[in-house]
Amino acid sequence: MGVGVAGSATAKVTPPTANPHAIKTSPYVALGDSYSSAAGVAPFVATAPPTCSRSALNFAHDIAAMTKPSSFTDVTCSGARTSDFFSSQAPGVAPQLDAVTKDTRLVTMTIGGNDEGVFVNSFFGCATVSASDVTGNPCQQRYGTTFTDQITNQTYPHLVAALTAVRKKAPAATVVIVGYPRILPSTGVLSCYPSMPIAMGDVPWLAHEEDVLNDAVRRAASKTGARFIDMSASSLGHDACAPVGQRWIEPAVGPINAFPVHPNAMGEAAMAAQTLLQLGH
Repeated sequence: MGVGVAGSATAKVTPPTANPHAIKTSPYVALGDSYSSAAGVAPFVATAPPTCSRSALNFAHDIAAMTKPSSFTDVTCSGARTSDFFSSQAPGVAPQLDAVTKDTRLVTMTIGGNDEGVFVNSFFGCATVSASDVTGNPCQQRYGTTFTDQITNQTYPHLVAALTAVRKKAPAATVVIVGYPRILPSTGVLSCYPSMPIAMGDVPWLAHEEDVLNDAVRRAASKTGARFIDMSASSLGHDACAPVGQRWIEPAVGPINAFPVHPNAMGEAAMAAQTLLQLGH
């Protein structure tokens, strides 16, 4: 694994178009939301604000364990939006961009899923209306293109602004934004309904919404010179409807060592592995 590690005193400028084997991994700063913090996955980082639910098994810690940077700073926080890069998310939680400096050489994150409340309002909101028509698509009928429109018209420019700000603070860094792993299978599975109470017809609709979000993340990365890590292929078959030991996302009902509808430790490890693989390490 040809990982170049350099301290802040000796780090060389590595533009995002450089040979991937030349990517410097130190100083390393981890930003992002609950998919980055590994919300609900014990053990937790004792020094982190409790509201952030920051796990010692999140994908940034996995990357750091493999690349051994001389400097590693993790400010990931559950519930973070792109706006929390710029302002305090909660008392005792500094703006995430405060952790990024001109010496930073690697930045990783997942971000965007909480913007406009799209994630909560769709995945958890749909669970409240699905019981009215388990085999139909009651959530799609209620919301139509509301969520995908919000992603395209609001989340996308927010992502561009956030990534641009990271690039401005750390112009020599490799800035990495990881796509969200598959939460649901492509079609409804009735046996999964008790643990993921989403109506069968709404499953492909929500899967499409996640595709739209990941495409917004990809386009924002392309526009700002960041690296997009695509999780769609590798996470196929590892969604919240997969059995224990195979799933990377825990279900809404009865999650094991993770917040509902969030990555477990296996999922975080897979995100780390894909990040290093797609960066060429």
